[in-house]
Formats: sequence, structure tokens, C-alpha cells
Amino acid sequence: MKIGILSDTHNHLQRTERAVELLREAGAEALFHCGDLASPDIVAACAVLPFYFTFGNHDCDMVRILEQEADELGAHCLHWGGEVTLAEKRIALVHGHITRDLRPLLEAQPDYLLTGHSHQQHDFHEGTTRRINPGALFRAKVFTVAMLDLKLNDLKWIEVPK
Repeated sequence: MKIGILSDTHNHLQRTERAVELLREAGAEALFHCGDLASPDIVAACAVLPFYFTFGNHDCDMVRILEQEADELGAHCLHWGGEVTLAEKRIALVHGHITRDLRPLLEAQPDYLLTGHSHQQHDFHEGTTRRINPGALFRAKVFTVAMLDLKLNDLKWIEVPK
């Protein structure tokens, strides 16, 4: 199973739609958003596939609206962080700006911990957990998302045109 990972879209709808299109073309079967959606339109743009998201610091004033949009579209809102299992892999998702939200997820030792917030892509291991930040679609030198093949444990960065 391949999952598309995006973060920090900050209500940039056209860029998000392009990123989703690129991820779908690359074979994404589900999408994970690491927070800072900043608009229900971003939920709608991503809900074209099974969609999981967490809140970021720029979503504080939109929590109810994002929850309602998720309910209407069948998306999975993991609130300030959570974990799901797909293809027998445990995937934790959190924005990463608050340690008390991040730490319990990391301590549970999921296979993957997906984060955002820094607007900088990274891929490293902390213990047995692979930590991935896909980069950002706002305030970044290069706009990026990531494609993760859960079966092969293979990660690819995808650049999204400005």
C-alpha cells in the first residue's frame, strides 16, 4: 500500500490540489496530512482518497469546522494526534509543535511517526520508529510532499511546482 503525505498547506488550495493530483498519479491509495490545513477546503481537496489528518497550530480557530467537514466527507480526523494501522503498519500522525502530543505517540513505538510544523522535510529513525516530515506547501524554498510504500518501506519526495 502506498500513502501520500503532506503538511503545512496553510489554505493554499490550488497548490494542495496539484499535490494531491501528483500523489494520485504516483499511486497513493490514502492521504495523510500532518496539520496546518487552515481551511475546510483542504479537507475536501484531500478527501478524494481515504484521508487522515491532525490539527496544527494554525488550525486552532478552525477545529469545529474541520471536524464537521471531515464528518461530512468521511475523512478521519485524528484531532491533535493519533495512530492508525494500514497494511499491518502502525502509523502515528501529529503536527509536532507540542511535545506533550508528540511524546506519547513516539513512546508507543509505531512503525512510522508523521509530523509537520517545521516546513522542512526529514526522514530518520528514533529507536525503531521512522520519523517522516514531508516538507510543506507554504513558506518553503521548495514545496514537497512524500510518497511512502508501506510494503517496501520506500520513501520518495515529490516536488510540487510553485
